[in-house]
Amino acid sequence: MAQHLLIFLFIFISVCSCALIGMHVRTRLPDRHLDEESATAIKLVTGLIATIVALVLSLLISSAKSSFDTVSGEVKRNAVDIIRLDRTLAQYGPEVQPLRQELMLNYGVWIDMVASGNPITLEAMDSPQVRNVGSDFHRRLAELTPTSANQRQLQQHALEISDEVFAERWLAFIQNSGTIPLSLLIALVSWLCVIFGTFGLLAPRNSTVMFFFLLCALSASGAIFVILEMNTPLTGIVRVSVTPMREAFSHLKQ
Repeated sequence: MAQHLLIFLFIFISVCSCALIGMHVRTRLPDRHLDEESATAIKLVTGLIATIVALVLSLLISSAKSSFDTVSGEVKRNAVDIIRLDRTLAQYGPEVQPLRQELMLNYGVWIDMVASGNPITLEAMDSPQVRNVGSDFHRRLAELTPTSANQRQLQQHALEISDEVFAERWLAFIQNSGTIPLSLLIALVSWLCVIFGTFGLLAPRNSTVMFFFLLCALSASGAIFVILEMNTPLTGIVRVSVTPMREAFSHLKQ
């Protein structure tokens, strides 16, 4: 979140500065450079850039929303599959009670890591220790010795659900890394600076204009901030709710 706030402040200061530079340049240019024909040509070119910015922003919003929805969906599916796995083990018999207890403890740790919103803690989700926990659980599940056809069927079903549970976890972790290229973000900020610089060049210099320049700069910077936040669904202010996981954990205790 701190990184996104710094980017937000940088964009806000940059576009405001460009608007002020445009206002200053206006006082230095000869009148013939800002006559009606010149102003019309400048507005047409700026309109083209503004159209490109609008298209890029819409694509970034769509991409960020897709990443956010993907992680949110995986979190919900993971919560459902954890309950399915626990219920399947419960039907297998009392001999898998240690596995059920281990499942509940590991899931509680997983919830705490996701709910922390700390990038360093989330990085630990891909550590060898965490991966080994999942591998060890799956190995112990595969080493069960069923004594009936029903237990063999339940064991196979539990193995399939276990694969889905850990696959959903890794997918949520991978999606959290963000997908917006830095070069595209730099280009977008540059276009915004050009647009605001042009606004300052053509606009009269008064407090009302300055107020709305600040308001528009805040809106544009805020839109990019929200995009960056949604592009990292497990960290920051705008992040995926862990409520489904907590509800699933409460069912594991029953």
